[in-house]
Amino acid sequence: MERKPRAKKSAKKSAPLKADKQRDALILSAVVDSLHSIFETMMSTKVVMGAPFPKPKNTVQSGVSALIGMNADEARGSVAISLPMPALNEISCKLFGEEITAIDKEAAGLAGELSNMLAGSAKRILSEQGIEFDMQTPQMMHGDGHEIEHHHDGQTMLLPVNMNGHEFFVELNFV
Repeated sequence: MERKPRAKKSAKKSAPLKADKQRDALILSAVVDSLHSIFETMMSTKVVMGAPFPKPKNTVQSGVSALIGMNADEARGSVAISLPMPALNEISCKLFGEEITAIDKEAAGLAGELSNMLAGSAKRILSEQGIEFDMQTPQMMHGDGHEIEHHHDGQTMLLPVNMNGHEFFVELNFV
């Protein structure tokens, strides 16, 4: 009886992530590239990134935040986007031509959609480098003094982003 060769699995296996610093640099680069792409393509707006720095505590001032978990074979973590009201309103005007005047379902929906676009685009970029992440459903938080808890022991890094004079933050926490 002749044996037939086994068919190769079509699922791509994640490439091993070398060191934490290299992994973090790849993830940060994918997030930055994604932010530029989303804002330039969908809103015809440029964003300016500040230097990332360690987050001193979990509390944000106000607005809406969305947290989305991302897990790979050798890394797990999350990405969050925190949008104070002025930035949220600017994004809404650019995308929909409508102002957001209150933190409501529409504001939360916009933040959730932006987090999905950001994590999804970063996931695609990382996949092209052989790193396969699974994404979770965004968790929404809003109101003055809300907290973002990343559920991982790693150091959360804040990436300040400026869009037309309106600042918002992206948070990264991977272990």
